[in-house]
Amino acid sequence: MKLGQIEWEGRITAAVFGDGYAQPVPGYTVRELLDETERRHLPLVEFLKAHISKGRVEATPKIPILPREVWACGCTYEMSAAFRDGEHGTREGFYYHAHTAPRPEIFFKGTGRVCVGPGGKIGIRSDSTFTAPEPELAVLLGAKGSILGYTLANDVSAWDIERENPLYLPQSKIFTGCCALGPWIVTADEIPDPYAVNLSCTIQRGDKLLFEGACSTAKLGRKIELLVEYLRRANPVPAGCVMLTGTGIIVTQEAALHPGDVVTISGDGLGSLSNEAAPVG
Repeated sequence: MKLGQIEWEGRITAAVFGDGYAQPVPGYTVRELLDETERRHLPLVEFLKAHISKGRVEATPKIPILPREVWACGCTYEMSAAFRDGEHGTREGFYYHAHTAPRPEIFFKGTGRVCVGPGGKIGIRSDSTFTAPEPELAVLLGAKGSILGYTLANDVSAWDIERENPLYLPQSKIFTGCCALGPWIVTADEIPDPYAVNLSCTIQRGDKLLFEGACSTAKLGRKIELLVEYLRRANPVPAGCVMLTGTGIIVTQEAALHPGDVVTISGDGLGSLSNEAAPVG
C-alpha cells in the first residue's frame, strides 16, 4: 500500500493512495495510526484494510508522516565517502574509514519541525554557499525498530559547513527545511528488495536542467537492518521515526542550490518528490 496524508474535511488525515486518487483513513494521522496499531499489537496493513474509506477523493499528498525523530546515515555509499575524502587529497581518509568501519555513521537529523512534504520549501542556510540535496531511500520505523515501509527523502545539507570542520556536522545537517519526505510511504510488503531501487535526482533552475544524477540502492554498502540495529543501541527510538539510509548521488559545488531551484527525486515504485529551494535565516 501507498500510505500517506491528505488534507480532508479540515484536518490532516491518513490516506491510502491509488492511481490518481486517495482513500482516507478517517480519524487518524499516520502517526496516530502507528500508535494505535502498536497499542493493539495489530499489523499495519491489516488495520488499514479494515479502516480505509471506500470513497475515493482527489487530493494532493502532504508530508506522509510528521516524524517524531529523523535519523540519518552517512558514508553508506563508497561514492559519497570517496568524494568527501577526495576534497582533502585522498580516497582513503576520514570518510573512507567511516564507510568501511564496523560501526556506521548515524546522526540526528531533527524532528518533524524541520521536515517538509511534497511541494514544501527546502532550506538554504544564509551562512552557506554550498547547500545541496542528498537523495536517499528512507525507512519508516515501527515498534522495536521494525521496518514498516519506505519513502523518498532529501537530506538537504550545507556541505561547505561540514567541509570547514567535520565537528560542524549538526550545523550542516539541521536547519529549517533540511529534510523532505514523500510523496507517500510504500509498505514493506510491496518492496521485496530494497537493494534494487533505482534513485534519480534532477535540479531545475528555470528552463535549465542544472543537474541530473542516478544511483541504485544495490550500491548501498550497509544492510538496512544493521543500520537500524546500531541506531537502536542504547537508543530505543519510538515508532513513527524515520531513518535515512545515505546517498549515492553527489551534487557538486557547481550545482549548489539557489533560491527557486526545484529538486525532484524519484525512485522505483516510490513515486517522485519535488521541492523548491528557499533561503532560511
